[in-house]
Amino acid sequence: MAASAGPEIERLIGLLAKLPGLGPRSARRAALALLKRREQLLVPLAASLAETAEKVVSCSVCGAPDTRDPCSICSDRTRDNGLICVVEEAGALWAMERSGAFRGKYHVLGGLLSALDGVGPDALRIAELVGRVRGGEAKEVVLALPATVDGQTTAHYLAERLAGSGVEITSLARGVPVGGELDWLDDGTIIQALRARRPA
Repeated sequence: MAASAGPEIERLIGLLAKLPGLGPRSARRAALALLKRREQLLVPLAASLAETAEKVVSCSVCGAPDTRDPCSICSDRTRDNGLICVVEEAGALWAMERSGAFRGKYHVLGGLLSALDGVGPDALRIAELVGRVRGGEAKEVVLALPATVDGQTTAHYLAERLAGSGVEITSLARGVPVGGELDWLDDGTIIQALRARRPA
């Protein structure tokens, strides 16, 4: 990248460009916005990043990021210990929590199995999940993984690893979203919705 500003600004742009959804142009615009609003945005953001880097840890039980270990969800005694929801990353956990519909515990894998990317079982928190299920009070494991090839491969692998544990293995329903119109849906979603149909 040709230097058009000081090295500190170019480094900021380069780091911002590494974030998901931000390319070089978007990173440059974001850096300019931060610099224009230095006191309102840049300084508080820098302080927040430093504090987050210092205080956030991965929960030793579920793998979710939090400022304490075990995390606030694993420490919550009102949640159902018999129900474990397996997610790919913390973002999926946060989405589940936003819904307010799930009151069990979680397990963050830290990714998905991918032969193409060379991600095998040892690179994920699969052994920890198996240990939790076999040594704990789990009654059901909900596989809340993406409806992608890697997501389904991972779900199949987990179901095989957990077979014989006496724990019910379920997965999230797939199909027509609330408010969705059929003519906007892809073929795979329609096929899955038909397969998962239930009495009206």
